[in-house]
Amino acid sequence: MVPNSLEKMVQLQRNPANIRNICVLAHVDHGKTTLADCLISSNGIISSRLAGKLRYMDSREDEQVRGITMKSSAISLHYAQGAEEYLINLIDSPGHVDFSSEVSTAVRICDGCLIVVDAVEGVCPQTQAVLRQAWLENIRPVLVINKIDRLIVELKFTPQEAYSHLKNILEQINALTGTLFTSKVLEERAERESEAPGAPGAGPAEQVYDWSAGLEDTDDSHLYFSPDQGNVVFASAIDGWGFGIEHFAQIYSQKIGIKKEVLLKTLWGDYYINMKAKRIMKVDQAKGKKPLFVQLILENIWSLYDAVLKKDREKIDKIVASLGLKIGAREARHSDPKVQIGAICSQWLPVSQAVLAMVCQKLPSPLDMTSERVEKLMCSGSQTFDSLPPETQALKAAFMKCGSEEADPVIIFVSKMFAVDAKALPQNRPRPLTQEEIAQRREQARRRHAERLTAAQGPGPAGPAAAESTPETSPEGEEPKGAVPQGDSATRRPAPQDAGGQETGQETFVAFARVFSGVARRGRRIFVLGPKYSPVEFLQRVPAGFSAPPDELPAVPHMARCTLEQLYLLMGRELQALEEVPPGNVLGIGGLQDVVLKSATLCSVPACPPFIPLSFEATPIVRVAVEPKHPSEMPQLVRGMKLLNQADPCVQVLIQETGEHVLVTAGEIHLQRCLDDLRERFAKIEISVSEPIIPFRETITKPPRVDMVNEDIGRQQKVAVIHQARDDHSRVPEGVQVDADGLVTVTTPNKLATLSVRAVPLPDEVTRLLEGHGDVIRALEQLASARPAQRTRDRIREFKGKLEQHLTGRKWRDAVDQIWSFGPRKCGPNILVNRTAAFRGSVWAGPAGAAGPEASRHRDLGNSIVSGFQLATLAGPLCEEPLMGVCFVLERWDQSRCEEAGASERQSRDPPGEGPPGGGDGGGPPEPAPEGEPAPADCYGPLSGQLIATMKEACRYALQVKPQRLMAAMYTCDIMATSDVLGRVYAVLSKREGRVLQEEMKEGTDVFAIRAALPVAESFGFADEIRKRTSGLASPQLVFIHWEVIPSDPFWVPTTAEEYLRFGEKADCENQARKYVDAVRRRKGLRVEEKIVAHAEKQRTLSKNK
Repeated sequence: MVPNSLEKMVQLQRNPANIRNICVLAHVDHGKTTLADCLISSNGIISSRLAGKLRYMDSREDEQVRGITMKSSAISLHYAQGAEEYLINLIDSPGHVDFSSEVSTAVRICDGCLIVVDAVEGVCPQTQAVLRQAWLENIRPVLVINKIDRLIVELKFTPQEAYSHLKNILEQINALTGTLFTSKVLEERAERESEAPGAPGAGPAEQVYDWSAGLEDTDDSHLYFSPDQGNVVFASAIDGWGFGIEHFAQIYSQKIGIKKEVLLKTLWGDYYINMKAKRIMKVDQAKGKKPLFVQLILENIWSLYDAVLKKDREKIDKIVASLGLKIGAREARHSDPKVQIGAICSQWLPVSQAVLAMVCQKLPSPLDMTSERVEKLMCSGSQTFDSLPPETQALKAAFMKCGSEEADPVIIFVSKMFAVDAKALPQNRPRPLTQEEIAQRREQARRRHAERLTAAQGPGPAGPAAAESTPETSPEGEEPKGAVPQGDSATRRPAPQDAGGQETGQETFVAFARVFSGVARRGRRIFVLGPKYSPVEFLQRVPAGFSAPPDELPAVPHMARCTLEQLYLLMGRELQALEEVPPGNVLGIGGLQDVVLKSATLCSVPACPPFIPLSFEATPIVRVAVEPKHPSEMPQLVRGMKLLNQADPCVQVLIQETGEHVLVTAGEIHLQRCLDDLRERFAKIEISVSEPIIPFRETITKPPRVDMVNEDIGRQQKVAVIHQARDDHSRVPEGVQVDADGLVTVTTPNKLATLSVRAVPLPDEVTRLLEGHGDVIRALEQLASARPAQRTRDRIREFKGKLEQHLTGRKWRDAVDQIWSFGPRKCGPNILVNRTAAFRGSVWAGPAGAAGPEASRHRDLGNSIVSGFQLATLAGPLCEEPLMGVCFVLERWDQSRCEEAGASERQSRDPPGEGPPGGGDGGGPPEPAPEGEPAPADCYGPLSGQLIATMKEACRYALQVKPQRLMAAMYTCDIMATSDVLGRVYAVLSKREGRVLQEEMKEGTDVFAIRAALPVAESFGFADEIRKRTSGLASPQLVFIHWEVIPSDPFWVPTTAEEYLRFGEKADCENQARKYVDAVRRRKGLRVEEKIVAHAEKQRTLSKNK
């Protein structure tokens, strides 16, 4: 097929019923980009011989070097099936877990996806992740089982064994789909049950929940993958072949005389054919009958591979003749059998034909978008569709019909911004000259040549002057001075500036977007909606029935206005300029870099809500500090990091309190790519990179029951351990009282207030609950200012109920109602419980929860207590890392001396009659203080600051009297390895403090799937070491999962006779927690207890001195 013209693509874009927006999803190295090459070669964009070798969609140099895809990139393909013509917008996405954020950006703007699975490795961790992402975005998947040639060439399977293996893979994928479906049905049923009002007289027996009822009533047959449904293709993309069973059903229905519909149902499954009776019957395994799939399909493919690999020329010629194919002489004589197989199979069973036909038949068009997906896109946060304004709900119809009339609203979603060289933009590329311009330049060259001949013959000086002046004057006024170079005779180079006036050597940003409704036209003014934009707020400011240009509307927070300057058709490595883009199409938009950071919603109607944010599978966890090698280049670094932050959907750019510029990335490969981009594309300077900044958390635990040699700690020994830790490592200064049960009492420096604080470890379930409900905890802040939505209140109530369920027992009595704050940053996994008798502050009630002058006085200074708690949880005593899983209980807050001091101060001030108390210097709040309240006058004064510092110190001392522990960030490590290198994989894991969680052998292969837990601190260089030790046969995938307590005490020293005997007096064996603590303290410039000189001088014996 010849490459299609731009006019053809524009014509196809106008028919949304024949548009398919699809992305290719898979685990790393399962063949996504090779399959994309085969589909691209069907349009003549690349040669079919280069498919799989060129990797056309991998346009970055590091992608080609590493052999993995690192970004999502789109291309538009044309496919004709009978009389119908289709436009397929194909997006190739990465499979490596470090770049899973790119998968999220691709999935959001698609309607369907190709799930590619390696026939040997089967379902891998990233396969599960991408299938879950597709499920969450409500897009329909189809399956391609790739690399079937490996079953023949590598594993040497027989057709029957290969059939059983393929059945197992399908069962695994369908089991995963069933799990996703079950969880969705049960969640929806639970929501309906919770929303439905319960019967007033219902007893406990009538409230028994029947979980199976929702599953029995819901049809899920269309969700599963099965070849007889037409949503599975078996392929070998590297050899260029692939098929669905419809192809063979069509062939054999004519040969055997059995209806095609019957063959479609029986070609996959345990059926065999009785040739005498011309009937299809169930397989009787005892009789050794072969299934139809083996007999009619696999055996033919196996025989072809067998003939080519054995170089049986006679058999090859017979197969080619029977199939009616024509093989070129070059391929027929080629010594590499893979070339011959590719030449035969790509004509017999072209993979592009099978895959694109399945895409057009089984995947939905933009017109088939479900109402469930539309409502989910429009409801961000905890909103429901019914709670949206009527003007917003009316936009649902525009989504569903993909209207292209003038009255239809324009709705575009930008999923990411990607950087391109300004030279690659269509307006900056050299364009071919027209025939008139070529003739004009030819005439100018002929005239200059004649003038030069005249000047050479005539000695007068006027000749050359005339010759030089002639090119200056021309009808166009743009001829270069002097002769035109030969290379420019057919192309014209524009001025070296793009439309924005930037130099062409700079990077410019193009938005990766999709039009959901309306027609996007160049030059149109449009609204840019930020993630926090609320259409309700806009509709409250603007009266109903408004009609005004976008520039004349009132300013609303989180809403900007912009112009669609450039529209592009995305063609892999190239961009084509467009004037307009109809709905349902994927496009690139230029000129948005000043108004869109990473993703945004563009709409011509302000009543449109912003789409829900993208959900990323990988959490950014790897940090490094960067600085320029030459300090004078700091402005370039700052600008480069801003550009990098905009170009990568997952990277985070921070400036720490120390002034360091920090990059936070998803993994080691992601970090390397970001640093390369910073050096070569965005900052273009030499930079210095620090060692990775490892994140840790600090916590406390219950006192240990056994010592380091697993001996029970008796009462006397436990007291000795606690006293020693208190004496050596947590010396409490004078003026701080510590009770035997860990209650710490501290008085402010001015002796006006006294605080008593106790630290208690939170249960693990509560810590995980607080981590997973950060958005709910942030919503609690709305209780202070406004009444949140009903769904938000329901979530807060549910969250409180879960806390009460986990915090049970005498120690936690009424603790949930007494929670005053969460920390750090008011949304972290630590809590402050207020048990003071004077003031009952609670996070559930908000500031208006307590009343009365006494409570008001405490509340004004209570913010200082909370601020001290926030500071204490932000930096713990071990190594200034945030705390996790700690509950601070404020037992007592004594302000009696403060009241006495305030009363005496009022008495001394009253005689002069200078006005009401508390309003002298204007430093306090504007409200006049009631009689007997000194606190408001000092709520921003010295006492407030002393309360913050005292509360922070009290929390730190309360931590130090408890057993402190360090928490390390943990990766889950998934490795596929053969049995030959299994021992080497385990050796590398044990060397890096990893532990194996699960190991299973893939059925029918010698490949083991290993899942292990590995500390993030030990993961740098892990992937390279694994590859080196296993000669490239194993490659790990690392995903952050949780925080885990390091069991060893960083301050442990031997105290019992058994420990002295086991570890010696110095106990100088490596303490993992102490090693991490010292490393972090050294990096932060804190004091580290270490011996600079271990052995200053060794004793020499007489025998050694001879």
